[in-house]
Amino acid sequence: MEFCKYCNSKLKKVVLPVDNDWGVDFLMVCMNDECGYYKRGWDWMWNNYQVKSSYRFHYNTFTGYEGPLHVSKPEDYKNQVIINTKEAEAHL
Repeated sequence: MEFCKYCNSKLKKVVLPVDNDWGVDFLMVCMNDECGYYKRGWDWMWNNYQVKSSYRFHYNTFTGYEGPLHVSKPEDYKNQVIINTKEAEAHL
């Protein structure tokens, strides 16, 4: 999967911490702040859980799983986006 199914933006490769619960090095994530899924998530999380957070669409290329990736603030994961191969190697 290359594009977000909610806004059709190209998914970004986001490197995860070594001790993450996903069991993988990276996820493909929609980082579009104008994505309806992400924008609606703020209200949905508040209305259902009284939590100031949202979620971004993500795709796990290793398992095929797709779904929400929790964010507590808009900047979450933005500094973990891999731009090129050299950057990726620096994070591993």
